[in-house]
This record gives sequence, structure tokens and C-alpha cells, in this order.
Amino acid sequence: MDARNGIGGSLAGLDLRAEIDRLRKERNAVILAHYYQKPELQDLADFVGDSLDLSRKAAETDADVIAFCGVRFMAETAKILSPDKIVVLPDMNAGCSLEDSCPPEQFAAFRAQHPDHIALTYINCSVEVKALSDIIVTSSSAERILAQIPPEQKIIFGPDRNLGGYLTRKTEREMLLWPGVCIVHEAFSETELLKLKAEYPGAPIAAHPECPPHILDHADYVGSTRGILEFAQSFPGDTLIVATEPHIIHQMEKALPGKTFIGAPGADGNCNCNICPYMALNNMEKLYLALRDLEPRIEIEEDMRLKAKKSLDRMLEMASSSVGYGDLGPVRVTGD
Repeated sequence: MDARNGIGGSLAGLDLRAEIDRLRKERNAVILAHYYQKPELQDLADFVGDSLDLSRKAAETDADVIAFCGVRFMAETAKILSPDKIVVLPDMNAGCSLEDSCPPEQFAAFRAQHPDHIALTYINCSVEVKALSDIIVTSSSAERILAQIPPEQKIIFGPDRNLGGYLTRKTEREMLLWPGVCIVHEAFSETELLKLKAEYPGAPIAAHPECPPHILDHADYVGSTRGILEFAQSFPGDTLIVATEPHIIHQMEKALPGKTFIGAPGADGNCNCNICPYMALNNMEKLYLALRDLEPRIEIEEDMRLKAKKSLDRMLEMASSSVGYGDLGPVRVTGD
């Protein structure tokens, strides 16, 4: 028996944090954690952030291994940008409802039906869909990229109809929207949100643009996860209502322990239904095993990787300074 495996080959009795730190050094690994990961994973990560920002940071390191605590499309993006590094995902079943809503073969057929359109595609998609796209966008770069596309150019936007619809309303730029949604952001309840606003009068609402319009209509700030965190550090007052996956609140509470952050409720009046079930699949035990075994591993055929990278590179050419930064909407805070 390998003593590192614990008694009888189980993980019982292992100091997982110590073992992960040991393997991080042995493997020359960098550990990434998205803002929607469990607090214990955020706290041990080398970098915590948005998906693309994390992949770019990892690419700049001399690490041999990237352990991505996030979902599959994020780990694929890391592999696209770091083909010579081993990329592992603690649980390969950690997918994404937006990715699932846009199967590559259906997206290819849709594109073929609209040959006069270019495809602006939200980064929350598979590597195959990235390879079928012209330009990848993030929530923080989409508006800047839209502004650079001639108004006469027809556009397909996918897979998130809520983000695409928000951009259409904000920029008055009509786009053909793919009908995908994020199950987490769709779960927020307008009725429960209004109850919460009445309970905390004057507290602003910060929302991610993946939320549906009836939630965004009540938001004082609309922006990416990074943008929401920056807003949390600058808003007046001491209470903020947060309409995105609630694990982001961990970073807010660490940075601003004197302020109160409240997750926007779902239809049942609490946040539990708004925890991403895919993100929740990752845990300390699976991260340990991924570093120990270097599995499950992300592999991408080189021709596919290069096609997907072309659409990512186009985004970085058009809006590099906004990727992972800024926001999509003005601050409209009226309370104290």
C-alpha cells in the first residue's frame, strides 16, 4: 500500500491541504480556482478569478501542470493557451448549462443557415464551438468588440441569450441570438428580489449579465464577476445584494469584512438553488487525486486547438485591455 493513499487505499486520515501543497511542488503545478468554487478551493489556489483571466495567468507561469478548479470549458481554454502544459480538471463531469445548450453540430448547421452572419460567441462554450466561431467574447469585452464591428455586419450571438439580449438593449445592436441560458442565473426570482430590496432599503444590487432581463432591470450595476467584485469595493453604504453564483461572496467578505453581502434569492426564497451544480462537483479530494494521478486530463487535437485559438486571439486583438476587467453597465446607485 502507498502510504500517501491513506489506510486501505482510501483518503481517510489524509491531511488533504498538506498533500495538495506537497503535490503542487512535486508536480510544479499551478492551481486555479474560479470565483464560483467552494471557499476551501479558492483559499488554496495560486490564482482566483474569471475563467479567461485565470488561463492567461497560468500561461505566463513556468508550471508544468495546470489544475483548474472550475468547469470543463475553462480547463479547455487553459489547454488552448498552454498546449505544452498538462491540464487537469478535478471532475470531468463539471460541465456548463450554456455549453450543453449549444452542441457543435447544431451550431454548425445554424451558421450554415445564416452565411452572411459572423459568430460572436461567449466564452462559455466548448472548444468545438470556439473553433466554429469568428470572435470569442467575455462579459467584460463584448461591448468593446461590438463597437468595432461595422453596423451593417449581421451577427450571431451565442450561446447566452440573456447576455446577448442585454447587449442588444444597451447598444441597440440587433443580433441573432442562440437560445441558451445559464441555469444558475435563470434561477433568480424577481418577486423574492423585490422582497429583499424592501428588507434592505437603499442596498444596491450587483448582477451578472447572464441574468434574465427581469433581474437586470432592478440592478444598479451589471458586470462580469471581476467587475462585481470591484463594485463591491467601491459602492457607498454597507450592504450589497449580489445576483450571481453566491460563492463569489467569499472573496467580498475576505476583502471587506465590515460590509454585508447578501445573495439574491431563488424562487424558494434562498440562495441554495443558485449554487452552480457543475462547479460544486469539484472538491479537495478530487483535486488531490487529480494532482496525484494527473487525471482526468484535458486533451485537444492540435488542428481543433488552433481553430479555437484563432477566435480567442481575435478577441484579445480587439479588446485585450478589457478582458477580465471593467463592466458592462453604468453605476446607478441612489442610496447611501
